[in-house]
Amino acid sequence: MNADELARMHREFLKDTIRLQFDFSTTGQSRGLPPPPLQKPYPADAPTVALPGPEHFGALGAATLLSVLASRRSVRRFAAAPLSLEELAFLLWATQGVVAQPGPAVTLRTVPSAGARHAFETYLYVRRVEGLVEGIWRYMPLEHRLLFEFAEPGLGARVAEACLGQRFAAQGAATFFWSVLPARMEWRYGPAAHRVLPLDAGHVCQNLYLAAEAIGCGACAVGAYDQEALDALLRIDGEEEFVLYLAPVGKKGG
Repeated sequence: MNADELARMHREFLKDTIRLQFDFSTTGQSRGLPPPPLQKPYPADAPTVALPGPEHFGALGAATLLSVLASRRSVRRFAAAPLSLEELAFLLWATQGVVAQPGPAVTLRTVPSAGARHAFETYLYVRRVEGLVEGIWRYMPLEHRLLFEFAEPGLGARVAEACLGQRFAAQGAATFFWSVLPARMEWRYGPAAHRVLPLDAGHVCQNLYLAAEAIGCGACAVGAYDQEALDALLRIDGEEEFVLYLAPVGKKGG
């Protein structure tokens, strides 16, 4: 298949024509199957850290939406200053925070999601955050807590290598990784889920950009990486869960 043929094939992915090819009565939701969990489970005795909630965010800055939209840029150079735990909590809440839970299988969050399915998990490579050890953490949006996953030597170098040598990807105060669990969206939309999942990822990362700018930080979205290496780094299986998008964030400068 040549480049033109491949391009034409992938253009079809951008069109909303899948619904003409698929019987939605066969989805898990239509068949009365229970939905996948809203959040990956974790052991009851796992180490977690409570995060400051929205009631603490007012002190972080008073940037207007107009100024944030006008000044937002991708930032690839970061200062050595750490993020405070409050700043990190704000960024996490802005990208996946739960603002309401109308039912046991539904959450409303700070970002839109097709069918309110919210098929992402947020992992962090924490490098410079006050009160947190360097390592891999995972955000638990239902509890607004951080779960410590693991630490090992050379994580920053592995992140940069998995991002195809883009060193800035590991040089912020923290790097956000959004993994996708397609089954959460497939339960409602079947194969049509695969069209809307990248759209949802864009909503999430744009919120990170705007929230970071509002508190004097910067971010840079990264969509080019070694899939297998990044999934292995985060210790996810690469099939039922895999990385879809990532972005380092930190104080501007450097």
